[in-house]
Amino acid sequence: MPDIADARILFMATDRFEESELFGPREILLGKGAKVTLASLDTKEIQGTVHDAPGKSIKPDTTIAEVDANDYDALVLPGGVSNPDRLRMEPEAVALVKAFDAANKPVAAICHGPWLLVEADVLKGRRATSWPSIRTDLRNAGAEVVDAEAEVDGNLVTSRKPDDVPAFTEALIGLVERG
Repeated sequence: MPDIADARILFMATDRFEESELFGPREILLGKGAKVTLASLDTKEIQGTVHDAPGKSIKPDTTIAEVDANDYDALVLPGGVSNPDRLRMEPEAVALVKAFDAANKPVAAICHGPWLLVEADVLKGRRATSWPSIRTDLRNAGAEVVDAEAEVDGNLVTSRKPDDVPAFTEALIGLVERG
């Protein structure tokens, strides 16, 4: 895998992503020289939240339908309640998660983002963490649920909440660079 300064990182999100869980890792990765791309359902601006209050917006670079996992080194799935709940109902979004996992590329999901890992059926026999309210979903999908800032199991990085963004991002960087 590449040095983080040479890495191509894909973020996938739609409206009502948790602001700090997209912008936090994005800024850290950009600051380290990574090329970061944001994919969404379309290229209209998407609205973030700070918990349930409106947050910053951002314009996606491309659509999920136009993305090929082969063009990226890692995938980041921010949380927020509505964002992953909406994306897990989109076959192309779920297929993208499956493609990254099948290629053994890093997939990083924080807070409610692991819902997409549940939907993609990639958690059987793996350790993962998340926001407390979806941990039963992870268990039901076959994961061993732990409570950690950043849990790494194979190519997956999962995390619990906005406060964990620094540890989450460092764990992702470690996976990208180690390959």
